[in-house]
Amino acid sequence: MRAAITAMALTAAVLATGPGTASPAGATARTWTVRPGGTVMATAGTTTLKDTTTNSSLTCQSSKMPGTLNAGSGLPGTGIGSVTAASYRCTSPIAVTHLTPGGLPWRLSLTSYDARTGVSHGTLSGIRLTLSFVEFQCNAVIGGASATSGGQMAVSYGNKTGTLKLLATGSTLHWYRVHHCAGLVADGDPASLTASYALTPKQVITSP
Repeated sequence: MRAAITAMALTAAVLATGPGTASPAGATARTWTVRPGGTVMATAGTTTLKDTTTNSSLTCQSSKMPGTLNAGSGLPGTGIGSVTAASYRCTSPIAVTHLTPGGLPWRLSLTSYDARTGVSHGTLSGIRLTLSFVEFQCNAVIGGASATSGGQMAVSYGNKTGTLKLLATGSTLHWYRVHHCAGLVADGDPASLTASYALTPKQVITSP
């Protein structure tokens, strides 16, 4: 009888720790709420492209990124939005400068949310850029693991400010196909692109 009771107790313990116990692999994924979502325009002032090894940088006076955000609640963070185009105004008194986006659309994914500050963090991926200083015949490509693959940047979005920030840390961008750039940038050097974009219309993004 004692053996039977013991066996029953062990069986009950196994059942209690079975389906009802969440393992890391089976943990519930974070969901998101975005309002109003839909078509958005991201507008920034100073936008800086940098070679983080040489510390050489290109400062553009402004940039814009139209895109879309999924709307509603219970949304997955992966692919929650996209950048469908990008433009940069990089005027210079000594050279005509072109910074051109590639690999569009770029994909926005969100990974964490701080309810205390109302700030979300995530990534913008698929990014490629080409840079040209026409007068100096300086040309370069900015990509991810190669000149033809898209790179990734860390981003944050604050509900209070309505600002999407491209962050200097967490970038996988690198310089490639560098020609006639006087050593200011070099093949394989890490790159960063930083800016603070005001979103219109302003969004409220939370993760309950």
